[in-house]
Amino acid sequence: MPTLTRFATFGSALLLSGVTMAEEITVTDVAGREVTVDAPVERMILGEGRQVYLLGALEPDAPFEHVVGWREDFSQADPDNYALYAERFPELEDLPTFGGFKDGTFDVEQAAALQPDVILMNLEARAATEDAGYDTKLAELDIPIVYVDFREDPIAHITPSMRLMGELLGKQQAAEDFIAFSEAQMARVTDVIDANAPERPRVFIDRAGGYSDDCCMSFGQGNFGEYVELAGGSNIADGIIPSTFGTLNPEQIISANPQQVVVTGGSWDAYVPGGNWVGVGPGADLDEARRKLEALSERTAMTGIDAVENGNMHAIWHQFYNSPYYFVAVQQLARWFHPELFADLDPEATMTELHERFLPVAYQPGYWVSLHD
Repeated sequence: MPTLTRFATFGSALLLSGVTMAEEITVTDVAGREVTVDAPVERMILGEGRQVYLLGALEPDAPFEHVVGWREDFSQADPDNYALYAERFPELEDLPTFGGFKDGTFDVEQAAALQPDVILMNLEARAATEDAGYDTKLAELDIPIVYVDFREDPIAHITPSMRLMGELLGKQQAAEDFIAFSEAQMARVTDVIDANAPERPRVFIDRAGGYSDDCCMSFGQGNFGEYVELAGGSNIADGIIPSTFGTLNPEQIISANPQQVVVTGGSWDAYVPGGNWVGVGPGADLDEARRKLEALSERTAMTGIDAVENGNMHAIWHQFYNSPYYFVAVQQLARWFHPELFADLDPEATMTELHERFLPVAYQPGYWVSLHD
């Protein structure tokens, strides 16, 4: 009986302290796989550092509390937000970093040494993960992989990915609150487009324009291509690029004569030092961003097109393609495509509310710019 009494006392203390006992649950990830995990998860590895966009929304007070390792891409692909997070959570700089599954540089032994409860992977890495046998090796070590998706099909997969992460972390209500906010913000665009059926401008999305001298990467029906359609535009790459990502040549762009051009940009000195990319993002120098955007308007692919002639050339933060904040991008695209319909829509206010209600860092403007500003 003394042992039972001590156990009951210990259990009562746990309840009073707010500690949640882990239990085995089975979840279905966005790849359709049933995965058994001990939840709430105490130790996780992020297969992509930018998954912190999700963690920040679910656990804004301590987004790195359960992260024991992550892929080293956040500091390189989005150094401006990395700096904001590092200022508030300096412990992130001490986290072990990994190579990628897709490029075959992931270290299974290093991962096993960290004793993770789960590895959170992006859906696009699944084929490479299975081809390299990482899934088998990790299964032998009793380390489950759970797939989420913010890039391949964000409109379809971000909501289930948020719910899945909420379930893994025991943050279901936080996930539902974020989903309700994002859906309400999306409806502010889609309801207006559905009700008015406006004429759709021809739109070219210049994916990471200026990142290289080649022209021009873009999006097919998915990702930013779908954002364009939701915002009341017509994506000129739809029907040419068969998948989410692809390339248009200058002749195809000139022939389509887009009325709106949107360049996705970011601060990519880690990849292309001093490149011609447009550096938009939190706290961006918008005068410099506008200068680089204007320089991109002089490329051969932009020759004589309506968008350049009328000043309807814009740049927007590239990481909207890879984060749960996609609804803000749709709002800003709608403002550019149909200013008369969305005169009262303020994406800056949406971003401010997003940060104040859900994210651990303060909002800093600089996520978009236009030649006509």
